[in-house]
Amino acid sequence: MRDEAGPVDQPSRSDGFVRGLSEAIGGPVGDHAVERAGGARTRDGFWTASRIVLALICLTLALHWVQKSPCQDGAWSEYRQYTRFCYTDVLALYYAEGLNEGKVPYADHPVEYPVLSGAFMGVLGLPIHALGKDNPGINQGQWFYNLNALVLGAIAVGTVGALLALRKRRPWDAAMFALSPALLVTATVNWDLLAIGLAVFGMLAWARRKPVAAGVLLGLGCAAKLWPLFILGPILVLAFRTRRWRAALTTIGVAIGAVLAVNIPVAVAFTEGWKRFFDLNSTRPIDWGTFWYIGRYLDGKWSPNDAGPFQWLSDHVSTLNVLTYALFGIACLGIAALALWAPRRPRLAALAFLVVAAFLIFSKVWSQQYVLWLLPLAVLARPRWGAFLLWQLAEVGYFLAFYGELLGASGKQVFPEGVFVLAATLRLAGVVAMCYFVIRDILRPELDPVRATYADDPDGGDFDGAPDPVRTPPREVVPV
Repeated sequence: MRDEAGPVDQPSRSDGFVRGLSEAIGGPVGDHAVERAGGARTRDGFWTASRIVLALICLTLALHWVQKSPCQDGAWSEYRQYTRFCYTDVLALYYAEGLNEGKVPYADHPVEYPVLSGAFMGVLGLPIHALGKDNPGINQGQWFYNLNALVLGAIAVGTVGALLALRKRRPWDAAMFALSPALLVTATVNWDLLAIGLAVFGMLAWARRKPVAAGVLLGLGCAAKLWPLFILGPILVLAFRTRRWRAALTTIGVAIGAVLAVNIPVAVAFTEGWKRFFDLNSTRPIDWGTFWYIGRYLDGKWSPNDAGPFQWLSDHVSTLNVLTYALFGIACLGIAALALWAPRRPRLAALAFLVVAAFLIFSKVWSQQYVLWLLPLAVLARPRWGAFLLWQLAEVGYFLAFYGELLGASGKQVFPEGVFVLAATLRLAGVVAMCYFVIRDILRPELDPVRATYADDPDGGDFDGAPDPVRTPPREVVPV
């Protein structure tokens, strides 16, 4: 990374939304701020910006634990897991995956997740089962959930630390992750924070020009959840634009090697258990809240007596699979074209955000916790609070509506399905709006808030500072 020395960004001055809020407490600079070298204003004493952000992520995780506490004992009578908004796969799958019986993932029971996620479940779950055998009075499911919450919480804190390391001159950007409402309600719905931590640390290794470490971490992230693999595409495209191939190809090659090293032993030894993830995803129909689900709902409104195109796709899953992959592929080609012909070389995080967002937009499955995939990339790609909070509001609205839909599917109608479809549409619109702003900043790099602080791309690693003449004259910056 380059350009670490220099003034620290002050959101109360650089971000229009934060500046407006700051007027309620005395304006952009508080009474206790002091002038520091380089023009930065910060507090004296222990509470630096980074320590405040780390304290905020701990607070968010503690509140999340409280929010999930009604479900921790596993006594989910009267649909408590839905009425209290506290359902979590972590507790449910302790029993569904046979961990409570001492079954080893993949070897004794097929697992619906990639290998590293299954191994994570087993490493934490099997000792709990052994402890429960010797202490039959303990609630194994509750112990398993709390152990996972502790480890995943530590990963989340580490992720914030990595974001702070990536943005030493913009430490308050990491507060967007630390205070995310979506993180508050979905942090331990599943094991996604494992892949998120690996991916962000992989990006940090890349930024510090350690391509082997970056490849290992991104490959392990892919072995936990598929999406960290998508970061390799932007690295390849930026290598093409800069003609700096060595580090990029090293990272890509090592990442592929790491994925194979994790998967091949399990695939060979426990083929049926390992294949469960791929079989499930190839046969899964249209899932709740996706673009395809919205279309299927509209089918019923426009053609109530006939199966419309979206319903037909739901009944022909193989065609649906081809179409989702094709649309994602077309979107990736468009992002690559944007990267190659933009007036200035885009930043890595901006392209990574667009690729992961495109995958979610066109995917047939968009689980409530998938918002976590985009969170660190949004922080790195476009650290502006206004649009970010509107998107987060849409995500929380979807979270609440989703539990109402689950109650309806269980026979306890809460609201018409149209309410849930509206919430899903607003969530989709929120992600599309974030994509619009990221694309706009790529096409008008003078609006990019990160480049207002750094000379080039602090996440770019070998690409940071690479020759790339601006093809169009910069326009006047209009704060957003």
